[in-house]
Amino acid sequence: MSVLEMKVPSPGESITEVEIATWLVKDGDYVEKDQPIAEVDSDKATLELPAEQSGVITLKAEEGDVVQVGQVVCLIDMDAAKPEGASAPAAEAPKQEEAPKAAEPAKQEAPKPAAPVAAPQTYATGAPSPAAKKILDEKGIEAGQVSGSGRDGRITKTDAELAAVPALGGSPSTATGARTTTTTKLSVLRRKIASRLVAVKNETAMLTTFNEVDMSEIFRLRKQYKEEFAQKHGVGLGFMSFFTKAVTRALQMYPDVNASIDGDFKVNYDFCDISIAVSGPKGLMVPVLRNAENMSFAGVEANIKDLATKVRDGKITVDEMTGGTFTITNGGTFGSMMSTPIINPPQSAILGMHNIIQRPVAVDGQVVIRPMMYVAMSYDHRIIDGKESVGFLVAVKEGIDNPVEILMGGDERKGLGL
Repeated sequence: MSVLEMKVPSPGESITEVEIATWLVKDGDYVEKDQPIAEVDSDKATLELPAEQSGVITLKAEEGDVVQVGQVVCLIDMDAAKPEGASAPAAEAPKQEEAPKAAEPAKQEAPKPAAPVAAPQTYATGAPSPAAKKILDEKGIEAGQVSGSGRDGRITKTDAELAAVPALGGSPSTATGARTTTTTKLSVLRRKIASRLVAVKNETAMLTTFNEVDMSEIFRLRKQYKEEFAQKHGVGLGFMSFFTKAVTRALQMYPDVNASIDGDFKVNYDFCDISIAVSGPKGLMVPVLRNAENMSFAGVEANIKDLATKVRDGKITVDEMTGGTFTITNGGTFGSMMSTPIINPPQSAILGMHNIIQRPVAVDGQVVIRPMMYVAMSYDHRIIDGKESVGFLVAVKEGIDNPVEILMGGDERKGLGL
């Protein structure tokens, strides 16, 4: 018998273990070569594990197990014959389902005569526990008004607490409601995110500065060139390209914002690798736009679309999410009006976008209604001073308030590649 031992491949450098998030097949299933058989979580991404050969699979790890890179997680019997269509078992399935359906009424009625409180038979029936008695005495509730759910019908502390908080419009004995809880283990990715965010709060001198931007010109440009831009470039003209262009310009003006700390040293970057926060099925991911300072509006939009699709489909790689020098996150897509974003380490700053609201503002001595957005920049005060942080955010504001002059060199059509 030829049996293939499938081992956990390395998802990337520095990753030594992963967690089996979900098995997509069952023990004993026949799998085809390259068929996804499992989803594994690393501390940076969720990846699919494809079958290396066709055959019958035997699982060697459970969901939730943390396994080392190179560890055997399943066996594939390559000599096993592919099963033929299971038409006969499928035909028998309805017959197997009919029996329990017929028995359902009996099952529903069975608990009635078996209810322990229906026929008191022991000294414990209807008697409160010491803790329950104390609650009932404090609330002036008679034990006879409460149905006990404990052994032999004893009134428990929970029964007394429920009776002491009557349901709206009912008597104390009818104060019931759903009180279930669900405990779910955090994924490796979520645990890593939590660890890093707590570390940022504890290990950096994080401060946040705020400003507001007028989105009127961006609204005009998108409305005027939306269809032409999409026809020529194959992507929509969104807000992120304007903010990315404004950020890369500001980073070149204030290089200390485009830096990180390495021990006692400051590392400045002469390139702008912009991390774009994207919400995916497994949590927030931050794929990176490499050398975003050299990208056109269409290039930014195309790259963001491609990376966001990979995140949502679980196809993003570790390499595509590492090495950013600055992060942009858009909480406005979820309705956030203002927030203080947390720095994405080892970066030193992050820009937070928020929702756009029509608000009255003063322009040239007149009150007008404009689409306004609050923006926030959190930064590490250890290497970025207030002057640089405020100046950076003002530079971003200039680019958004006046994109044609600041970001497009005065020619909007040329700037948009039309």
